[in-house]
Amino acid sequence: MNALATSRTTFQSSELSRASAEAFAAAADHPIQITRRDGESLVLMSEGADRARASLLELAAQLIAVTTSTEGSLATRMSDRFPWMLALSEADRDACSADIVAAARASFATNQPHLAVAELSAWRETAIALAAGLGKEAIEWLDDAETVERP
Repeated sequence: MNALATSRTTFQSSELSRASAEAFAAAADHPIQITRRDGESLVLMSEGADRARASLLELAAQLIAVTTSTEGSLATRMSDRFPWMLALSEADRDACSADIVAAARASFATNQPHLAVAELSAWRETAIALAAGLGKEAIEWLDDAETVERP
């Protein structure tokens, strides 16, 4: 199977039996359209791609609720929906809110769910690390560091 074959985005339903390996390989990489003569076209995608879309829709529902409310700042409203944000400083909550909304807009505009999901995950992991006390201790640098030869 060549790289050009897996870059295809459309397959006829009759091809699924003749070239199923090619169709499944393409679907593992990106959603593909299966056209049918007797009905509406279908979309075949990996479970990971489906989970990413579901996560993006869940985030969209939360962001719509947050951005349409008028009480308090955006960071305050988002902290209410995403309580892990309370582990961030006030300035970081503002940055987090802006970054997540911008990433979500980019995800919707480009049909790339991973942009928003990755941004949300990165900020959540940062908040978890801060809540665990990471980053509060001063870094201790070695003054007399020795150079070690490569093996």
